Amino acid sequence: MTFSPVPDKPALEGLESKWDGTWSAAGTYRFDRENAERSRVFSIDTPPPTASGSLHIGHVFSYTHTDVMARFQRMRGKDVFYPLGWDDNGLPTERRVQNYYGVRCDPTLPYDPDFVPPFSGGEGKSVKAADQKPISRRNFIELCETLTIEDEKQFEDLYRRIGLSVDWNHSYRTISDESLRTSQLAFLRNLHRGEAYQALAPTLWDVTFRTAVAQAELEDKEQPGAYHRLSFHRPDGGTIEIETTRPELLPACVALVAHPDDERYREYVGTTVTSPVFGVEVPVLAHHLAQKDKGAGIAMVCTFGDLTDVIWWRELDLPNRTIIGTDGRVLPEAPSAITSEQGIAAYAELAGKTVFSAKKQVVELLTASGDLIGEPKPITHPVKFFEKGDRPLEIVSTRQWYISNGAKDPALSEALLERGAELNWHPDFMRVRYDNWVGGLSGDWLISRQRFFGVPFPLWYPVSADGETDFDSPIVPSEDQLPVDPSSDPAPGYDESQRGVPGGFVGELDVMDTWATSSLTPQLAGGWERDPKLWALTAPFSLRPQGQDIIRTWLFSTVLRSQLEDGRSPWSDAAISGFIVDPDRKKMSKSKGNVVTPADILERHGSDAVRYWAASSRLGTDAAFDPQNPTQMKIGRRLAIKILNASKFILGFEAAPDARVTEALDISMLATLRRIVADATDALEAYDHARALETTETFFWTFCDDYLELVKERAYSGDTAAQSSAVAALRHALDVLLRLFAPVVPFATEEVWSWWHEGSVHTASWPTPEELDAVASGEPATLVATSQALTRIRRAKTDAKVSQKTGVRRAVITAPAAELAALRSVEADLRAVGRIAEIHFTEGEELAVSDIVVDNEEATA
Repeated sequence: MTFSPVPDKPALEGLESKWDGTWSAAGTYRFDRENAERSRVFSIDTPPPTASGSLHIGHVFSYTHTDVMARFQRMRGKDVFYPLGWDDNGLPTERRVQNYYGVRCDPTLPYDPDFVPPFSGGEGKSVKAADQKPISRRNFIELCETLTIEDEKQFEDLYRRIGLSVDWNHSYRTISDESLRTSQLAFLRNLHRGEAYQALAPTLWDVTFRTAVAQAELEDKEQPGAYHRLSFHRPDGGTIEIETTRPELLPACVALVAHPDDERYREYVGTTVTSPVFGVEVPVLAHHLAQKDKGAGIAMVCTFGDLTDVIWWRELDLPNRTIIGTDGRVLPEAPSAITSEQGIAAYAELAGKTVFSAKKQVVELLTASGDLIGEPKPITHPVKFFEKGDRPLEIVSTRQWYISNGAKDPALSEALLERGAELNWHPDFMRVRYDNWVGGLSGDWLISRQRFFGVPFPLWYPVSADGETDFDSPIVPSEDQLPVDPSSDPAPGYDESQRGVPGGFVGELDVMDTWATSSLTPQLAGGWERDPKLWALTAPFSLRPQGQDIIRTWLFSTVLRSQLEDGRSPWSDAAISGFIVDPDRKKMSKSKGNVVTPADILERHGSDAVRYWAASSRLGTDAAFDPQNPTQMKIGRRLAIKILNASKFILGFEAAPDARVTEALDISMLATLRRIVADATDALEAYDHARALETTETFFWTFCDDYLELVKERAYSGDTAAQSSAVAALRHALDVLLRLFAPVVPFATEEVWSWWHEGSVHTASWPTPEELDAVASGEPATLVATSQALTRIRRAKTDAKVSQKTGVRRAVITAPAAELAALRSVEADLRAVGRIAEIHFTEGEELAVSDIVVDNEEATA
């Protein structure tokens, strides 16, 4: 890089494209693996953004925090490994493809090599589900591939524009062949060690997307409901009344449960009652999870109304009478326990209905039988949703794949807590969220999804001679055969003609949960089992930066996979960003419709300004953003412009090659800057980028507003030692300040650096207190006292109602003895900046400027 000419009018416009191109061509941020040493490597497990739709201002916010740290560590002499991936697979991508092209996947359809989607871009926001054209799985996946690649190009352009110092040679996609192989290999290792297993069990199910949902993906939403009071009939002719919000599940009732200490029901425990309308005899049992003060104090156990029903079903060894299908409708066949003509006829009225319609029908049947007691009581209560769904979840029995996560294994749970304790959390209070999640797990990690665009499970199942599929004896490939797609690749030892026939095989059609791939981002980026040298250099990684909302998903699952595979933590540090919230303090999200896209913001304010806004917020702290009043961005833009203009002014003074800093004020300024360097370095080492920025910025404005003004006249003066001292001090300070600001405002600092230095500021060494000691050593007190005196001189002129440029014949400065000595040492600079002909110094209790004589008229201030 050669010197750039200093422009007549420095401007921020155009710097992003200029320097992004220069950095790319020069390989400024390239990870030099050939010369890297493990002890010097700082590796970042960067969040791969979901490649669907558009990025929003929150992505700029949190990724800037990471980039500030990457730039700081690079300037500290670290070999920074800073990759960026794209999270392609999963439900968000499928939804975007459905809406964008107007299609939906139907795996029963054949592949059409000439298929052209009916839309490209959708009609408005999306194409309605009823208008979506069904296409084959392969056609659907091809559209997913096409659209994610287009989105990723736009995302990369945005991240380049905001100056992320990513090494784009190490980008990855979670759906690439390499990622497929890594994910499938890790799963097979889990399977071999007994950590992965399949089970036919109650599963949280989203009826809209027709897929299972894991515990970490749940979201409680307050919903209207009603308590319905029903009568169950005792053999002696009496009744037991229960209250339920889900009367439609009455045909699935398998027991009534009361608390063992509840005296109201103790005599009935061990007896049976008969359900109303459907006439099924069920036991009355005791369990400690029954709540005496909720409803009637005795609960109807159905398979399955909620997660507590699942616990009762397991622990009390109850039968399964599931009536809700995977489409969210009542199954056509009644449970075998319903045997009476009346019960079968009642069930027939429910078959095929939605949950909502079935509820209405059961209430009518209960009313007709006289078993509905009183009117339903309206309530509002939390209901579980899939975090990306808009309909309440059901619980259905399905065959799914799981990975052990410590919920059933105390030793594993304890190991995971130890891994969390080993991590350095920034801020530390985020640690408790991880601990609470590990301690509160109620089931193993469900990793299978009944979707299409994802990592296929590398499994097939043999089909017996009588056509039965043996799910307990999966066929697995060898590691060197990976990646595989069992939906299109034949099982090892078979050919395609044997698919789905007796004596043949069937392929597993489920795909892995997107977190099952994302939990392997260190392995994907670091070359695990693919590039041993890179893995040895980068793992375990130095840093995991991420949002607080995915501690329970991404952070936990990554720790889990690392513990299972390597018995260690995947990183040494975790940096947790807060949320971006709107002016009403609501988290910005696409689902809430309150997101702000960054393109217009970047166009109006510039990347350095937007980065300044992001870096001004500490980790773990939510930041409000109002696009109508982006105050912080305006301040950031003003700062970046001031860096350009102040630098142009300073570099306008010629510096003698052997100039030394000799004047008291110059020495004091550099001594103050020395302390700033130490404080900013300490802050960044503690992951407190906001404090580092605030410390540096506060000094910078004092430097510009006070010091520059104080030494300006001296710097303009003739060839004297005092003049050389001022220019040398200015240049030393500018050199240090540019490096201090470089992680936050990379474009303005790089532009200035190019005016007078070879190479990039971003590969220059981070400033140290020791290098300032070599230039000048002294006390900051002189600069402080001088700045205070200058402030009072300015105020005195303002009070005298004269211009700051007005000459002063005489002034008196009063100060305590210690400050007085410092002020006397800078008398010449004070006289020059204040245009004061004569200054008298007197000792007093506090610093003051008085007896100013201006233009032959005396004004006392």
